[in-house]
Amino acid sequence: MKKVNVLVFPCGSEIGLELHRSLRFSKEVKLFGGSSKSDHGEFVYERHISDIPFVSEPMFLSRINQVITELNIDYILPAHDSVVLQLAESQHKGELLCPVITSPLETCRIARSKKQTMEFFKGIIRTPYVYKEINQVTEFPVFLKPDVGQGSKGTVFVMSKEEAQFHLAYNQELLILEYLPGAEYTIDCYTDNVGDLIFYGGRQRCRISNGISVNTKPVVMDGIKDIAITINKHLNMRGMWFFQVKETKDGDLALMEIAPRMAGTMGMYRNLGVNFALMNIYELEGYKIKAMPNAFNIEMDRALCSRFKLNISYKVAYVDFDDCLLIDQKINTYLISFLYQCINEGVQINLLTRHAEEIHSSLAKYRMEGLFDSVIHLRNGERKSQYIQHEESIFIDDSFSERAEVQSICKIPVFAPDAVESLLK
Repeated sequence: MKKVNVLVFPCGSEIGLELHRSLRFSKEVKLFGGSSKSDHGEFVYERHISDIPFVSEPMFLSRINQVITELNIDYILPAHDSVVLQLAESQHKGELLCPVITSPLETCRIARSKKQTMEFFKGIIRTPYVYKEINQVTEFPVFLKPDVGQGSKGTVFVMSKEEAQFHLAYNQELLILEYLPGAEYTIDCYTDNVGDLIFYGGRQRCRISNGISVNTKPVVMDGIKDIAITINKHLNMRGMWFFQVKETKDGDLALMEIAPRMAGTMGMYRNLGVNFALMNIYELEGYKIKAMPNAFNIEMDRALCSRFKLNISYKVAYVDFDDCLLIDQKINTYLISFLYQCINEGVQINLLTRHAEEIHSSLAKYRMEGLFDSVIHLRNGERKSQYIQHEESIFIDDSFSERAEVQSICKIPVFAPDAVESLLK
């Protein structure tokens, strides 16, 4: 397979970040990220375009086509529901200069509207009851939700008619939905290019933050397969997609929404062996694909991840051994990752240690012999600053006194092991 250029937009969304995790190690993909505002994408994507207009702005299409032309983009992976629909519209009209990886336009239109989705599947799949007006409600609580939206933005759980009227006074377009009290599930799916559903996998949304499932684990339960097959039969799905269901008070599953795109927490099944984004690209390139998940148990928990930008440059890194690279007789995997990052970037790495034993034997024991450009073994109380000969250097050591001495004498940046994360890319 030839190497393909893939643009993720907007790349800083949770969806865009999962697409990066899905494709960053693929030898067949050269990955680009695009953003309309400053966000986490610029910290993650090595090839980043920061000046793409918002999808609602008039210059969006001309700029995205300019990016496609200049970077020879083969495919666009949309990472926001509004972008999915806009790019599908442009592709349908023949205005987009490369394919967008999603389902056909009519599917995207239906999926973008929760009201249209529920109307489309009325009488086919159980969906929440939609009240036309608040006076129809005979039982509270109810759930108010925007017709077009994502995550939990704009949603309101209301306990009374008066509370509902208060919120509806500000936004009369909110849908008034039957409240579903049970557990919530997402089912990740893949439909191949002839319309066959080749994978569906349920996961429980065990903990949710801002509409994002931050703790999830696989689930097998009655009804999921039938709903997946029914959706796939009635909607023209292609590639990766997902749907969400929630249990009613009677224990039935009600369809909440469908999205013809990557889900941010599809990473759970990716770590079981089903890489939805890569499968999609392979299939578009003409390869026959197959989903082959592992059978082991898995639980995924998500939290904020920090990335850093430092205004320093360095050509040499000096690193300590005891309680720094080796902690409690175990290799510090964060620091070892950084050392291999240095090798990739042509940064010289020197070991500067007061190790009590023969250092080369210890390096061999932990399979680190040959890792360093030089090994400097101090035995007579010498100052480490004496051996730092390069101005464009950094120094990593667990000892505050060692760091203070080097910083004072050599005037270079110094890092404790806990600060090495700021050096990782």
